[in-house]
Amino acid sequence: MLLNDSDSESILSDDSVFPDCERSELYSDPPATLYEACARNDPDAVSRMLERGVTREEAMELDVNGRNGFMLAVSRGFVDVVTRLHACPHLDINHQDKDGNTALMIAAQAGFVTILNYTLNYYSGVDTEVRDPRGFTALIKAGLQGREDCVAALLMHGADMNAMDLVQRRGLKEWVVRTGRFETLNRIRQLQARPVAEQFCDTYVPEWPELTHLTAKATMPRTTSQKLRQRLKDSLTFRFPHDPETNGVMDHMVRMTTGFHSPLIATGCRPLCPSSPPALGRRRLAVPELVEKHSRKELEHSLVSHTADSSFTSASPTSMSSTSASLTSCCQEPERQESAALPRFMPRSMTHRNSIFPSGCIPKIEVTKSGEPTPKKEKKKKRDTGYLEPPVWKYKEAKEKKKKEKEKELDKETNRSKRPQSQK
Repeated sequence: MLLNDSDSESILSDDSVFPDCERSELYSDPPATLYEACARNDPDAVSRMLERGVTREEAMELDVNGRNGFMLAVSRGFVDVVTRLHACPHLDINHQDKDGNTALMIAAQAGFVTILNYTLNYYSGVDTEVRDPRGFTALIKAGLQGREDCVAALLMHGADMNAMDLVQRRGLKEWVVRTGRFETLNRIRQLQARPVAEQFCDTYVPEWPELTHLTAKATMPRTTSQKLRQRLKDSLTFRFPHDPETNGVMDHMVRMTTGFHSPLIATGCRPLCPSSPPALGRRRLAVPELVEKHSRKELEHSLVSHTADSSFTSASPTSMSSTSASLTSCCQEPERQESAALPRFMPRSMTHRNSIFPSGCIPKIEVTKSGEPTPKKEKKKKRDTGYLEPPVWKYKEAKEKKKKEKEKELDKETNRSKRPQSQK
């Protein structure tokens, strides 16, 4: 027998699901306050106000619902405004509106996974365990709405999976099953089966472990009876679409392309703490918190990792190979030494993996204009009459002839107009 659901009426209320809103209205006057700039989805105005400087009263200006400009931008899905507001020092990231919702709860239950990940990674002091009056956390609210990506992001950031609400004393899995979010439940089980994102660790090797076994099995010599049995099995077996196998080739492709050693990640990102990959239930620290605690030199030359109690520890760098150690010796010019000393937030053990410039030094390339003109392409000679050629239509020949005659007449008229009056 089900219990009374009167205390869960607001699960699908208007403040739980937010539509994707874009900047559609045009305003003639510029926004006067930070809240107005956030409401209008004007990231340029937000940047100008932050550069000018805002007070705590301006940053925490509230509307009738008790929400500031940041919470309003999160609720409407204004990604550009959210990314600009991380530079505001007076913003209370854990502020709750009149319904008890924080910005993290709003993003989680609305399914804005991009905003949620940015808030977790670039805003300092985010508390994932703040509760509303019913005792719901951001994780439970994301599970109630079936936002599996948001649930995964919160779990990998260290949100408490065992937290229960204050009214019915149900946890995340119980609410997910009760609301029929079975895809979210399957995602949670997958995360529990593989709780560590190993591809984001510096010890991860981008090789498929089952490739050797499968290759040996495919190339193994077979007898005639085995070949006949395999053919009969293939002809009588019906193949239906199915989900990718666990630890199969699709899983390997995803890990390899999104891993720490992927060329895209290694060249386009600056990874921090490669010795401490994201794990289920482990508290993750935001980038500003790491930069504030550790110097740039320490983040570049040592491996900074998180401990179980969310404290900071610095591990001494491992012994560098001769290739990676040559980074400091190969750059003799002062300009290159300065460029090589810039913080890359990447361990020295990975810098020698660059296949284009293995030594780590980017050569100085000068581009000059060629003095000789570009040679023109020679026209191809017509083939012999023995080969087939595309036909030439008569109307095209007549059209080209008329075009040449018009060009000749225009040339004659221009020559006549250029003659002096005496010659005329």
